[in-house]
Amino acid sequence: MKVVILAGGFGTRISEESVLVPKPMLEIGGKPILWHIMKGYAHYGYNEFIVCAGYKQEYIKQWFADYYLNAGDVTFDFTGGRHSMKMEKSSVEPWKITIADTGLHTMTGGRIRRIREYVGDEPFMLTYGDAVCDVNIDALVDFHHSHRKTATLTSVIQNQSKGVLDISDVGAVRAFREKNAGDGVAINAGFMVLQPNIFDYLEGDETVFEQVALEVLAEKGELMSYRHNGFWQCMDSLREKQILEKYWESGKAPWKYWD
Repeated sequence: MKVVILAGGFGTRISEESVLVPKPMLEIGGKPILWHIMKGYAHYGYNEFIVCAGYKQEYIKQWFADYYLNAGDVTFDFTGGRHSMKMEKSSVEPWKITIADTGLHTMTGGRIRRIREYVGDEPFMLTYGDAVCDVNIDALVDFHHSHRKTATLTSVIQNQSKGVLDISDVGAVRAFREKNAGDGVAINAGFMVLQPNIFDYLEGDETVFEQVALEVLAEKGELMSYRHNGFWQCMDSLREKQILEKYWESGKAPWKYWD
């Protein structure tokens, strides 16, 4: 199963940093948050990624182009008028990464629609390139297969200004609504599993995945929630970036469960 990561937005809420690099490439502990997300999926054996890039997409491509070279020892040989390079050893992960330029102003649904050719006619996972989580991916996928609906999202309880969910006792997402002051309710944390017919709900570049596709699926009873009671943290602001940095520096980052 492939993992699709939305990484094309402008990151305006953390513009102090994203003016230079796209938000998914902002570093936590010396590595982009995008890398942290990918490491989490790879821990469960998912090593094929499709990155929906847009804003400053060339930065993402260049980082991964350099990643192999920077992840190991290399010998440059200029003797005898030669110019050769040999990788002596590398600690790079066995990943296959497709970085797709999905447009500068394309909405989330449009970005997903544009990478259909890379996904093919099979279920796939989807998440956002600005949040880390310690969700059990195997359990999430098993839950998705168990109910046979079109989509599963991971929900967490948060007291913050995100769109919130109305969830039934059996996990069906019945509706979306905006947060009210003082809410302590479930929000969409990303980490989704989708059937290929999700593309039927994506009409063009202007489609907002959350406001169109997910709302329609909720109305049809085709959207389910996997409840996660552990750690989740997005990086929408400089303060939230600093929170993640402190976790990493402590040596006890909850989302780091790889060796």
